[in-house]
Amino acid sequence: MSLTSPLFFAFLAAVVVAFHISESVGYRRFVLGAANAIFIASYLSDVTQVLPLLAFLALGYVCVSALYLRQSPLVLTAGVVAILCCYVFLKRFSFFEGLGQLPFPYLTVGLSYILFRILHIMVDVRSGDLTERIGPLAFLRFTCNFLCFVSGPIQRYQDFNAMDGKAAVRLDASVVYAAFSRIATGYVKFVIIAATADYAFTFVSPHLLQPAGLSFLKLCAVYATVASLYTVYLYFNFSGYMDIVIGIGTLLGQTLPENFDRPFSARSFLEFWQRWHMTLSQWFKFYLFNPLLMFLMTWLPSPALTSYLGVLAFFITFGVMGVWHGTTAVFVIYGLLMGAGASINKLWQVACTERLGKKRYRALTESTAYIYVARGLTVAYFVLALTCLWVPELPQFTALLARLGFAGVVATFVVVAAAFGIAALILDVVQARLRIPVTLSAIRSGEITRNLHLAGKMMAIVAVATLLHKAPDFVYKAF
Repeated sequence: MSLTSPLFFAFLAAVVVAFHISESVGYRRFVLGAANAIFIASYLSDVTQVLPLLAFLALGYVCVSALYLRQSPLVLTAGVVAILCCYVFLKRFSFFEGLGQLPFPYLTVGLSYILFRILHIMVDVRSGDLTERIGPLAFLRFTCNFLCFVSGPIQRYQDFNAMDGKAAVRLDASVVYAAFSRIATGYVKFVIIAATADYAFTFVSPHLLQPAGLSFLKLCAVYATVASLYTVYLYFNFSGYMDIVIGIGTLLGQTLPENFDRPFSARSFLEFWQRWHMTLSQWFKFYLFNPLLMFLMTWLPSPALTSYLGVLAFFITFGVMGVWHGTTAVFVIYGLLMGAGASINKLWQVACTERLGKKRYRALTESTAYIYVARGLTVAYFVLALTCLWVPELPQFTALLARLGFAGVVATFVVVAAAFGIAALILDVVQARLRIPVTLSAIRSGEITRNLHLAGKMMAIVAVATLLHKAPDFVYKAF
């Protein structure tokens, strides 16, 4: 069900109206469960396509139930191995083609995020953080919540359960306006900015991937343009989708976690990952990086090795994250590149602190030149690493790198870093000097202005969608 289709808007209106007909918790849970089923069914053309998903959910529920009966490390390990093996088989990773595959097409959308939710429940039940027994219907409502089904945000069961049909929802004017404003902002990002960037990316990228015909400088310029356009497309597509589902969640009494916090204002690569796809980053931090680092530090209890053990943990964590993003070898490279970025950042911090001391290093990081150089380098590294997502086949990826060569990659990196650093500096200076008069500020926050602003967004969405004549799809659905 596309977010821009009339079917989705009709579905959404029906769910919101049905949800508010009664305040009965049982009734509202039935509405949410039915909405999840209808949303998933919209992806199917045959009933057999949903059978592997049902089997995956059943296996997850059996593993969770076994942990309630016996909270032992052995049961947890067996459950994690079983659910991961099932996931790898269903996702058809290219590394495991010898495992075979089911002889019919089936639904894989949503599988990646269901995996996170099941693993989170299993770990929390084992650790004692989740003591309340989860019934099968609650398990299905949580794992298949249509707001988070395709791409998150990754919500904890404890937070979901606190609201699951129980939260008091009063749709007064301020709540409805806030929800619709968030949804409209999401569609502006999704339909206008991301779709336009995708349109330009689709037009320019074939020039980059063609076998020959571009000079070195032109090749670097086209690569910088294409990589930057894809990053703009990815961010506004994904964050726009988050705005839409968070706004819809407000109408259904669900407070979904934020997934983005101005990532391009990050002053380091580590800070960037605290602002980008935050629920995924936090999941990996709590359930993989921290336990792994604790294990390594217990195994090698030397303070001098702590930073290097952290580097190893970064590579393993981002490596797993890379494999989760896709099924080909290029996604392993993507994970290792992210791990390298985080490791270099961490080692730089350690080296500077040792050489300058904490006070002088902190003063250095607050200097204007350092801030904008760091922001430029951070964004440029991320932009070029994302090449793995738009060139996901290894032969194409290696051919592109061979054409660019080391000099081409470095030149493109410097150009993107300089362009973004300078642009960020100019934007911040303009924003700092721009003062809105008090009278204009009062008018801007008035009811008429706010409604005109919302109406303007809606008209712009319709106009651009008509001009592009192309319904945008959600990019993270493919991951």
